[in-house]
Order: sequence, then C-alpha cells, then structure tokens
Amino acid sequence: MISNLFHTFFYDPIYNGLIFLMSSFSWMDLGVAVILITVLVKLILFPLTKSSIKTQIKIKEIEPQMEEIKEKYKDNKEELAKQTMEVYSKNQINPFASFFLVLIQLPILFALYFVFLKGGLPDVNFDILYSFIDAPKHIDNIRFLGLIDMTEKNLLLAILAGVSQFFQIKLVMPKLKEKSKKDSMKDDLVRNMQLQMKYIMPVFIFFIAYGLLSVVALYWVTSNLFMIGQELYVRKSIRNNS
Repeated sequence: MISNLFHTFFYDPIYNGLIFLMSSFSWMDLGVAVILITVLVKLILFPLTKSSIKTQIKIKEIEPQMEEIKEKYKDNKEELAKQTMEVYSKNQINPFASFFLVLIQLPILFALYFVFLKGGLPDVNFDILYSFIDAPKHIDNIRFLGLIDMTEKNLLLAILAGVSQFFQIKLVMPKLKEKSKKDSMKDDLVRNMQLQMKYIMPVFIFFIAYGLLSVVALYWVTSNLFMIGQELYVRKSIRNNS
C-alpha cells in the first residue's frame, strides 16, 4: 500500500519527468536533466521552505528571551513549557514548521534519490513510463557536459558534494556559543552535535557520494547549492522588508 502510493505520487512522476526531458531535447544530457528535475522539485517546495527559514530566523531572534525563561524556570518544567509556548505564540512562531517541511520533503527526496540510484539508467524502464511519453529503449547522452559519465563514480563531484554540504550546514546552523562553566550536560551535548554536523557530516557525504554513481553526487551538489541560494534569498528579503 505505502509502496504503491510512493511510486504513484513521487517516484513515477519524477522518473517520467526525467525521461521526458531526455527524450524531448536532443541536446540535453543526463546531468543537465538531473539538475533541472532537482531544481524544479526544490521550487515546488520553496513556499514551505521559505516558511521554515523564517521560523528559524525568528527563533534565533528570541534566543536571549528564551535563555532568560530557561534560567528562571529551570526547576519548573511545566511552567517552562507554558512560558515557551507563550513566547512562540506572541512572536507568531510555529515550532513544528521545520518538522512539517521535513515530513513532506522526505518521500520526494527519497524518490529523487532512488530514481538516480536504482532507476536503471541509461536503460529506460517502460513498465513505469507514461503512455504519452515517447522514449528510446536506451538513453545515449549520459555524459554531463560531454565530460563526466553519470553512470560511473566521480571524485570531483563527490568532493563538491562534501564541500557544498559543509557551507550549507555552516549557513543554517546557529553560531556556536563559547563554552562556559555554567553549561549543563545538555548544552555540551548540543555543542558536540553541532560540531559533528558541521565537520563530520560533509566528510560522510563525500564518502557516500563517491561510493555511489556520479548522478547521485550531482543531485547532492545541486540540492545543496539551491538550499544555500534560497537561504540567502529569504534572509535578504526579510532584511529588506524589516
């Protein structure tokens, strides 16, 4: 049941869109088609992403106020939760906005990932191809810009995936607070998790990207660059409107 819904609403449409682009435009290679599909999906999700970014910015703005509340009600968890929700309500913050975005994005991201990894390209799977799409049995133009074979591993794209992931995390992650004697075990845990996300995650992404086909690495690079761009755009638009 879940598998059928996943294929019907996510995997099949993305796969068909990719094959449609490749079969409709003779000049388009697999790499360019991957970039266009990734950007298209990101644009569709942009309204939700924009709302999530705005929420994160607002949460950063009220950090000093939240720290005061945490210190004042550190021994009264019930009152702490009540005061926290009142601050969120007063500032029109939905603390679950990012969670909803992740929840909606997950099946789309999985579909993109599996289309590129297990879609069988350059061979076309006619079992899931829409009847109105006229495609050859085999996609010939699989070299990105005539240089990189998208069905093989590529060190350069893997490095770019890791580097772009580092800058994307650095941009969205809150600034690390200096270590203090007053820090609790929870504060130390949060700091360690942030450090791991910032420095270990990009290395992890590099090895994953290099272990898979370069088409997956290109998707990762495109996705990271788009997220960096939309983060900067939303921040700039908020500053201009404030």
